[in-house]
Amino acid sequence: MSQAAFQLTTQRGDFRVAIDGDPAAPALILSNSLGTTLEMWAPQVAALSGRHRLIRYDTRGHGGSSVTPGPYSFDDLGQDALAVLDALQVEQAAFCGISMGGHTGLWLGVHAGQRFDAIAVCNSAAKIGNEQAWRERAAMVRIGGAAGMQELANSAPGRWFTEGFVSANPEVVRRAQHGIARIDPEGYAACCEALATSDLRASLGKILTPTLLLAGENDPVTTVADAQAMQAGISGAQLATVPASHLSNLEVPQAFNQAVLDFLAST
Repeated sequence: MSQAAFQLTTQRGDFRVAIDGDPAAPALILSNSLGTTLEMWAPQVAALSGRHRLIRYDTRGHGGSSVTPGPYSFDDLGQDALAVLDALQVEQAAFCGISMGGHTGLWLGVHAGQRFDAIAVCNSAAKIGNEQAWRERAAMVRIGGAAGMQELANSAPGRWFTEGFVSANPEVVRRAQHGIARIDPEGYAACCEALATSDLRASLGKILTPTLLLAGENDPVTTVADAQAMQAGISGAQLATVPASHLSNLEVPQAFNQAVLDFLAST
């Protein structure tokens, strides 16, 4: 069973949500990366909704979800994910997020682990990038507006994909660029500020939920070493690598889907 994306009213505002799969199947919620929307998960829908009630949503500030003034924090973004589940009356779920969405998963593991059977943290880190760079990017898009977002879109392929993928898959790359160019500048900047201030390295030991750390072997943003550092901090965490850069779910969808499905089956 699949349905078009719709507006879901929660205690924390309105979020654009899409649900696929059997309503009676175990729930799996997917959280997008910075500068993308729930459409980023298109290559996962058929594979993951076969066994799960698949819930995708646009993160605050992105797509059709509420764009509230920043700065945001991961307290905000984590509570948003819980609010989506609450509004759908989902008590227990598995979670999978990429980059910013993966960091949201870490926050949920630390602060609301009892709500989750399993958490897949993909192409992410306990501390992503450095504070100054994020604040500079937030300022750039606030000042530049739509033109600033277009500038980010122009430079995104080098951060998101390997060179070989960019040259071989221009349509996928173009769609990703088109998506980031349309993100609201304030929503994007406010999420940059959440990334600037969040550091979960000292809290990883609090995560007791079964956790997968999935890394792209060619990811310059959140590296395999970042995943290994998280594995050292999270008891029993599994580590998987795939031959991709930062948006591994788009670059190697079959390998990504298999790694996530194998992990979920093991829990």
